[in-house]
This record gives sequence, C-alpha cells and structure tokens, in this order.
Amino acid sequence: MSRQEWRAWRWVPWVFLGVLTTLSPGAEQLPTGVSVARFHGYDDCLRLENASTRVTLCPRAGGRVLEYSWKGTNALYLPPGDEGWEYQSDKDWGSMNAGRFDIGPEQTIAPHPVLWAGRWTGEPLGPRGARLTSQPDQATGVQLVREFRLDEKTSRLECRQIIKNVGTLPREYCHWSRTFALGGGICVIPLTEPSRFPEGYVMYEPNSLINFRPQDPQIRKVDGYLVITGTPRQPKLGMDTAGGWLAYQMPNNLLFVKQYAVDPNRPYNEVAGLTMSIWYPDGPMCELEPIGPRERIEPGAAASFTETWYLAERQTPAKPAEIDPRDVARQVKGLLVPASR
Repeated sequence: MSRQEWRAWRWVPWVFLGVLTTLSPGAEQLPTGVSVARFHGYDDCLRLENASTRVTLCPRAGGRVLEYSWKGTNALYLPPGDEGWEYQSDKDWGSMNAGRFDIGPEQTIAPHPVLWAGRWTGEPLGPRGARLTSQPDQATGVQLVREFRLDEKTSRLECRQIIKNVGTLPREYCHWSRTFALGGGICVIPLTEPSRFPEGYVMYEPNSLINFRPQDPQIRKVDGYLVITGTPRQPKLGMDTAGGWLAYQMPNNLLFVKQYAVDPNRPYNEVAGLTMSIWYPDGPMCELEPIGPRERIEPGAAASFTETWYLAERQTPAKPAEIDPRDVARQVKGLLVPASR
C-alpha cells in the first residue's frame, strides 16, 4: 500500500454524464443481472448479480467495487464510518476501502486523487456487465476505464482496467490492483523459477530499504508455494512470480482467488520489478495487489490489463500453519479459465 501523501491541487471541473440518473430501477430498462442500487450511503451504485454472487460498483468515489459477495458474504473490507463519502480537494479525506484499483509505478507516479478517489460515471455493459469511467486527469495525462463482467452462473468476475492517454506526451504506467480483502487470512502464492529473489519474495523495510533475503516466521516456502500465515514483521511484501494467480483463505470460510496474466518477456517497472504485492498489516484488512507490465502509451492510444476474481467455499483451518497449499492449488485450478491479457 502506498504511503505517499496526495498533494492538494486545484479541483478539475467535472461533468456528470447523467447515465445513472436517467435510469430507474425498473428491470425492463437494464440488461439481465444489472440494477441500480443504494449501498453504503451511495444511491447510484451499479449492481451485477447471478444466483450466487453479487457485485456492487461505486462510481461516485474512486470507481471501486464495494461488494463482492458469495451467498450473501462480502469478501471485501468495507467497515462502517465512511458511508457516502465523496472526494473534495479542500476537505479531509475519507477512507478508500474495499475493491480499489490504481495505476503505478508506486514510487514515481504523480499524485492523482482525481483518478484514485474522484467521481466517476457508470453505465451498463450488457448482461451482468458495467463500465466505470474516470474524469481525465491533468496530473498523469490519462483517463481510466474499468469494465466488469460477472459470469452467468459462477462467482467469476472479470475486471478490466484501460489506461487511455488523453495528453500530448507518451506515458509509461502499469496496472496496480489494491484490493482490500478481510484481514487475518492466509495467502497462497505459486512460486516460479527463475526468480530474482532468493526467498521468492522481498520485504519493504523502514527507511525505503528493500530486503531481498528476508526471514519471517509467518512466511514459508512449501512445495513450490509461498504461504503467508499471519502478520509479518513488515507488512509490505513483493514477488516476481509468473504463476498468474494468488489465493487468499479468509477467516469467514471463503477462498478469494485472483487470476492475471504475467509476461516474463516484458519489463515490470515497480522498483523491484514486481508482478504482485501483498500488504498484510496487523489490522482488519489485507491488500491483494496484482501488478501489470510497463505500458508505453502514445497520445491518443490505450493499454489494458485484466484480472479475474473468484470466490469459493473453503473451510478455514483451526491453525493457519495446517493449510495445505497443494490442496488449495487443486481447488484454484478447478476454478480458473484461461487468463486474459
């Protein structure tokens, strides 16, 4: 998770396109499995549903996923206290929780509160689909589009982020997912060779140091998997695995899986060349962060990255160390479909 303080800058005037305000909740005006809903203090959310899964999207504050629920249980961290919060540059910040997305690289990108927390627009995108669009952002020179599609029967949710260069100069950015899931879970990550990291991961230490040979009792390698069973000594961890998925066993007996494509022939422009990161503080959330490759985007062009989410029932072990990563991997592989780029 970035600790970078967003600088205050002049509010960019926005024009709300009014897509949602022209829609009534009547199902006859919306595609199958799409509705307009009031949720967490926002009255213009777009909701995607099938028989088992519900996805609630928030265009008003950051283009986030507020809810990703399996049989009524939300996998995302969304505590009470910031219902209906909206970004205003001259006022205190609210909490940006739940299903966040961003662009990087983390340490060098300009502060971009309009993209991160500002007002987006939303519109249906066919059956169980929706599109959220940000305002053009002066600081980064880009506009973001996020497209979500929920499967007809399963929990499979395709999340595609498009970075559009709306400026006059070439830009280099990467996809950076920053999803807050419920804390206190167990991470299972497939490791691949070759790796630049002797332990399969790096740990971000104080004073901007990156430890490439960390040791932590909460993190171990088991049969080709990295297993994080609890809060590590330092919360931010980074990996260069090309495995293309991560699994997070939550305390509420749900397994949250993210699938994404990795291209070992392309550069990854985070400081340590990461393909994913985990931020696991001693707190109520854990951040699951697939990272895309560097994209050089010419003026007027765009680049996209897709991650696909899944939820499945899985009993949480009484002791985290008892988890069998091979068994988790078998369940994960039963869920996955070929990854989109």
